[in-house]
Amino acid sequence: MPTVDDVLKKARRRLKRVTPEQAAAEHAHGALLVDTRTSEQRARDGAIPGARNIDRTVLEWRLDPASAVRIPEATDHNVRVIVICAQGYSSSLAAASLQNLGLVNATDVIGGFEAWKAAGLPVEP
Repeated sequence: MPTVDDVLKKARRRLKRVTPEQAAAEHAHGALLVDTRTSEQRARDGAIPGARNIDRTVLEWRLDPASAVRIPEATDHNVRVIVICAQGYSSSLAAASLQNLGLVNATDVIGGFEAWKAAGLPVEP
């Protein structure tokens, strides 16, 4: 049976992951930055200005362009989605899951929110 580390490695082989700086630049130019951290984590550590907060448990339904409960930004399968979590692990699995739905431009942030904050990128209290 595969381990979670095996599943993570397989997911990451499919992704063109981005650094926090690359994610910030793409977000500034229209990419959808999706923060899947819990509300408790965002309250404690801060939030990324302009990021869309979507709970991991409903991520696929909110971003699938064919879903009746999709967010307005999920217009088609070519939308650029960059997922960020706390440390960059669950976001890799989430981005791979989005690719399974046909969202070919989905990826995640290397190092997650911790790397974002360490890079000095904008964070709201």
